Amino acid sequence: MIKKLLRSVRAYKTASLLTPIFVTFEVIMEVLIPFFMSRIIDMGLEQNNLSYTVRLGVILIIAAIASLCFGALSGKYAAKASAGFAKNLRYDMFHHVQDFSFSNIDKFSPASLVTRLTTDVTNVQNAYQMIIRVLIRGPLMLVFALIMAMGINMKLSMIFFFAIPFLGIGLFLIAIKAHPYFERVFRTYDVLNNTVQENLSAIRVVKAYVREDFEDKKFYNISDKVYHQFRTAEKIIALNAPLMQFTIYTAILLISWMAAKMIVGSTMTTGQLMSMIVYATQILSSLMMLSMVFVMIIMAESSANRIVEVLDEESDLKKPAHPLNSVADGSIDFDNVSFSYVNDPDKSALKDINIHIHSGETIGIIGGTGSAKTMLVQMIPRLYDTTTGQVRVGGKDVRDYDIESLRDQVSVVLQKTFCSPAPSKKTFAGVIRMLRMKNWLQPASLLRQTNLYAASRMDMTPILNRAEPTSPVVRNNVSVSPAPC
Repeated sequence: MIKKLLRSVRAYKTASLLTPIFVTFEVIMEVLIPFFMSRIIDMGLEQNNLSYTVRLGVILIIAAIASLCFGALSGKYAAKASAGFAKNLRYDMFHHVQDFSFSNIDKFSPASLVTRLTTDVTNVQNAYQMIIRVLIRGPLMLVFALIMAMGINMKLSMIFFFAIPFLGIGLFLIAIKAHPYFERVFRTYDVLNNTVQENLSAIRVVKAYVREDFEDKKFYNISDKVYHQFRTAEKIIALNAPLMQFTIYTAILLISWMAAKMIVGSTMTTGQLMSMIVYATQILSSLMMLSMVFVMIIMAESSANRIVEVLDEESDLKKPAHPLNSVADGSIDFDNVSFSYVNDPDKSALKDINIHIHSGETIGIIGGTGSAKTMLVQMIPRLYDTTTGQVRVGGKDVRDYDIESLRDQVSVVLQKTFCSPAPSKKTFAGVIRMLRMKNWLQPASLLRQTNLYAASRMDMTPILNRAEPTSPVVRNNVSVSPAPC
C-alpha cells in the first residue's frame, strides 16, 4: 500500500527529502538553547562575568534565529511536498477511473469515488505532511533532549524512563480506541455524498413532487450520524491533553523536588535545574507530537486503504493483445448472450439473447421499464462485457477490437445524457457531418433549417465548407434542438 501511494510523490521527492533535513537542524538548535541558557546562568550571571554572558547571549540569539529559519524552511517544503503529493495522487486516481468500465463504477458508486478523491486524499495529505515533519521532529527531539538531560544529571534523568512509557502507552491506547470511529465516519461520508448527489441530480423531480421536507429530513439524519461519530471520536482523542499535562507536571514536580535537595547539597546548579525542566518539557512534548501523528496516521490509514482500493481496481474490460482498429461494416450479432451485474447466472438481466442485424437496417426494441433494453445496447460499444455469449460488430467479437477504435466507430446515445452549456465546434461538425452523410440538409440552408444551440455564436463557415453534400437533394427539413437536460 505504501509503495503504491509513494509513486504519486514523483516531482516532489526533493521537497520531501529536504523537509527532514531542515527539521533535524531545527531540533539541534532547539536542544542547544537550554544548554546555553544554563551556562549563562551558572558561568555568567552567578559569577558576574559580563563578557562571558554577552558572548553566550549572542550565540543564544544566533541559535534561536537559526532554529526559527530551519523551522520555517521545513514548514515550507513540507507544505509543498504534501500538496504536490495530494495533487498527483488525486490525478492518478482520476486518470485510473477513466479506464473503469460501468461495472467498476457501479462497484464503488460515484458518491464513494467523490469522497475518495476529496476527503480521503486530504486526510492522506495531512498525514504525509506530519510524517515527513512532525514524525521526524518528535523522535529526534526525544532522543537529543534525553541525551542532554542525561549529560546534566543521570539520576534525575531516570524520571523520564518512567514517564515516557507511561505516557506512550496511554496515548497508544487512546489512539487505538478512537480508530474504529474514524473508519465509520468515512463510510457515513459516502452515504452523505450519495444523498447530496441524488438530490441535486433529481432536483426537478423533488420539487415536482414536493419532497423537499423529506429530503431535508434524510440529509439531517445522515449529517447527525456523522456528528455523533465525530463527537465520540473527538471525546476519546481529547483525553490526550489531560494525560499529557498530568505526566509533564508530575515529572516537573519530581525533578524540582529532587533537584532542590541536590542544590542544597551543592551537587547541582540553578542553571542545570532550569535546563532539566526545559528538557523535560521537550521530551514529553515530543511524545505528545508523536501521539498526534499516530492519531492522524490512524485516521489516514482508513483513507489510504480506500484510495488504494481504487488504484488496485482493474477494469473488467480487458484489452486484447492484438486489437482490431477498424470495423468492416455495421452488422451486429448477439449469439446466446447473457448478462448479470453480479456475475451470477441465476441473477441474469439478459439471458440467451440472439439477434442478427444487417448493416443498414433500422431496428426498434420495445420493452417495459427495467427490461434491460439499455443494457442490450450498451454491450455493442462494450460499455459492459457479456457474462456468457458473444457480441459481434462487423463480424468480429467486440472484445477483439481496440476499445477506443470501436467506440469511435459505434455511436451510442445513452438514456442519461449530459448537455454541455457551450458545445464546441467539433461537436457541431460531427452533427453536421452526420446530417450531410444522410443528404438531409443543404449547406446554404443549414443554419436556417436547423436550430442548433449557440450556432449563431460561432463562425460555422469552415464547418459548412467541410460538410459539402454528396448530393444536393434535401430529403427532409429537419429541426435539431438540444435535448432537455
